[in-house]
Amino acid sequence: MARGITIKSAEDIEMARRAGRLAAEVLGMIEPHVVPGVSTETLDRICHDHIVNVQGATPANLGYHGYPKTILTSVNQVVCHGIPSPDKLLKKGDIINIDVAVNKDGWFGDTSRMYFVGTPNVLARRLVETTYEALLAGIRQVRPGATLGDIGHAIQSVAHREHFSVVREYCGHGIGRIYHEEPNVLHHGRRGEGLRLEPGMVFTIEPMLNAGQRETRTLADGWTVVTKDRSLSAQWEHMVAVTPEGHEVLTPWPGGTGAHAPV
Repeated sequence: MARGITIKSAEDIEMARRAGRLAAEVLGMIEPHVVPGVSTETLDRICHDHIVNVQGATPANLGYHGYPKTILTSVNQVVCHGIPSPDKLLKKGDIINIDVAVNKDGWFGDTSRMYFVGTPNVLARRLVETTYEALLAGIRQVRPGATLGDIGHAIQSVAHREHFSVVREYCGHGIGRIYHEEPNVLHHGRRGEGLRLEPGMVFTIEPMLNAGQRETRTLADGWTVVTKDRSLSAQWEHMVAVTPEGHEVLTPWPGGTGAHAPV
């Protein structure tokens, strides 16, 4: 343990890598189904069946703190934690984040990515692409001796360059045998501040950027978080391990993600 943070062995990281790759595989599998007219409930059912019947894994979100579904589907102004519904039909021009987590042999894998439904408008495309760039900027800071503040500063620098805001109520987290553990990984910060990284740390980086102001509110269902000003929001997420040489992304998307190469 380092400051209450679990340091994973090489064997531990192999198990986390296995779970992470399964979660990433789900995001690749579901991509052809993200089309106009499909319900988010249908996407949830397809992902659930794949995780259980093909991967032999457990949907980690289902029942977690009472959450009722397998995936989280956050469309347009939904920041995070959108609940799949038979009544929510995707339409041309939507942007959607799908967040999936699996448990395989006691280890958690957690990742999310954005999808375009048809052709997005210019602002939506710029927001989604900037959020992905911010994720990569944060990941590139991960190495022994760097700090969590370095990660947050890199992310917010990309966001602010494009005049987007960074959501502060939600953050990345340690992960392994426990779904959410220390440390909290903020997506804003100052260089050189915060926890110093060591080999064997494993955590998610999952920035949420808004096209408008950063403030959010939670809907009456107790889960769905939306932008307070109803502006668009985007999020991408990877699991990352700190290695002696730098970092390893544990949730590489099969074949990359559209125009985005694997990292």
